[in-house]
Amino acid sequence: MNQYMIGVDIGTTSTKAVLFTTKGEVLNVHHVEYPMHTPTPHVAEQNPDEIYEAVITSINKVIDQSQVNRSQVELVSFSSAMHSLIAVDSHGKPLTNCITWADNRAANYAEQLKSTEQGHGIYMRTGTPIHPMSPLCKLMWLKEERPELLQGGNKFISIKEYVFYQLFGEYVIDYSIASATGMFNLEQLDWDEEALAVAGVSREQLSKIVPTTHYLKLPNDPHESPLNLLSGTPFVVGASDGVLSNLGLAASEPGVVAATIGTSGAIRTVVDKPVVDPKGRMFCYALTDKKWVIGGPVNNGGMILRWVMEEFAAAEVEAANRLGVSPYELLMDIAEKVPAGSDGLIFHPYLSGERAPLWNANARGSFFGLSLHHKKEHFIRAALEGVMYNLYSVLLALKELIGTPGEIKATGGFARSKLWRQIMADVFNTKVVIPESFESSCLGATILGLYGLGKVDSLDVVKEMVGHTNEHVPNEDNVDLYQELMPIYIRVARALEDEYANITAFQKQHSKEKEY
Repeated sequence: MNQYMIGVDIGTTSTKAVLFTTKGEVLNVHHVEYPMHTPTPHVAEQNPDEIYEAVITSINKVIDQSQVNRSQVELVSFSSAMHSLIAVDSHGKPLTNCITWADNRAANYAEQLKSTEQGHGIYMRTGTPIHPMSPLCKLMWLKEERPELLQGGNKFISIKEYVFYQLFGEYVIDYSIASATGMFNLEQLDWDEEALAVAGVSREQLSKIVPTTHYLKLPNDPHESPLNLLSGTPFVVGASDGVLSNLGLAASEPGVVAATIGTSGAIRTVVDKPVVDPKGRMFCYALTDKKWVIGGPVNNGGMILRWVMEEFAAAEVEAANRLGVSPYELLMDIAEKVPAGSDGLIFHPYLSGERAPLWNANARGSFFGLSLHHKKEHFIRAALEGVMYNLYSVLLALKELIGTPGEIKATGGFARSKLWRQIMADVFNTKVVIPESFESSCLGATILGLYGLGKVDSLDVVKEMVGHTNEHVPNEDNVDLYQELMPIYIRVARALEDEYANITAFQKQHSKEKEY
């Protein structure tokens, strides 16, 4: 009887379940979307129960739609977005929404800590840049703004911990998600005492730290589980989406860099021991206790394309719907009419602040170089290029730690666009390889699950599962244009640093919505 694996990715905008064969072939995919609540530019929250229900629905649907027997499901393994924080009471009931990585309300507390030697020391031990995205800074903010939440009986957990608690009644956090909290000591593989003191929480208020290969089994009583799976099915806690994407891309060898653009984006590479950046620009997160991923995340990835579609191309979207074609494909066709460099129109895509390379929650987006000859199609292409300029500026910082990469392996929703893939190759001036499957984080989760259950001897088995469909080599003419524009892009962002703070202060002052 054939055996199958389910990889679950709890993402920012949706949860996705992917059913794989044990050879890594995708049989079925199901995803469930949920809203982000953003009443002000600084708030980014979600309902944890909606996400839990999305996990349950996506797993059940992917089994039902594929019509496989549930006894054939060998394991379920998890990937998850990082940096989320939920306060729960002593009974596991949420006291807050899920505060996501995109929430900026802790910005002032992050800036205060970042400017101190103590903050730098915490970064050097934990590998998590001091930024409002991190649960450390979120807890600092809650300690001052919502002190009642830090009562002894309450716990502070991520969205994946919440899901596992609902299923198994246990609070567990894997090395990978823990290493993204800003409170996990990379060398000791344990909570960092000084970081806990700064956050104002005790060990008892956090979850038990477990390896990324740790698994729990569904209860024997089928009435205790909402899942259409057999009792005893192993649920592997897994890791974060970013590090699992590297694994799922087979991008774990020296000189190979993974680039992901989903809602947000990241540049990452795998190393054999923790590496931190003395300048505080790069993260270092765990894949296993022997493999670490360093790189930089950006807030503004595919969400920029969605914004462009909604704000610039309403008529085109309506036309695409009438024609029965994807509005995103139509946008790409429009952008392709414009030459590389968008005739000198540069877009800084900081619509939700920015993490790497700026680490500035106050950063705001802008178009620069605009003149009367620019049309709608220039704005669309400039937005695509701006996302790539931003990612490339992260790679420039990473090069200081690892040298020049020989190959980029790229994945995420953007990889479905031939134009956007080619823009990456041209901006990066490096060959870009696209894997056969876009489901790299889910595939990485299942490989980690197989390894954790002793079904495979090495994570390198992924190399047998990952083919590739496209390779893009740089167009030299475009490379020359982008290398002229990149320094301008970087200098403009630096020149606007003070004004980012000023316009953010204005927006906060005139916001009519409550911060909670």
